[in-house]
Amino acid sequence: SDLLLCCIAVPRTRILATGGASHNKKILQVLADVFSAPVYTIDTANSACLGSAYRAIHGLVAEANVSLADVVKLAPEPKLAVTPTAGAEEV
Repeated sequence: SDLLLCCIAVPRTRILATGGASHNKKILQVLADVFSAPVYTIDTANSACLGSAYRAIHGLVAEANVSLADVVKLAPEPKLAVTPTAGAEEV
């Protein structure tokens, strides 16, 4: 299964995982622990394609200082899937 991540690890990062593998809680937990950030998913068919489309649109409008948050503001609301395990950032 595909998994698309829209993530740059900065303070207050949240990861939006899309695609088939985004239904695998163990994979999502690893992502949360590695990036020390909560992981969200969306319940949309063909979501890997949707995630790719968001990133493509953001690439087109980035020079105009349009944020990724602005690009996806009309998208379905992501749902919190997992949060980082306490102490994982120290491992």
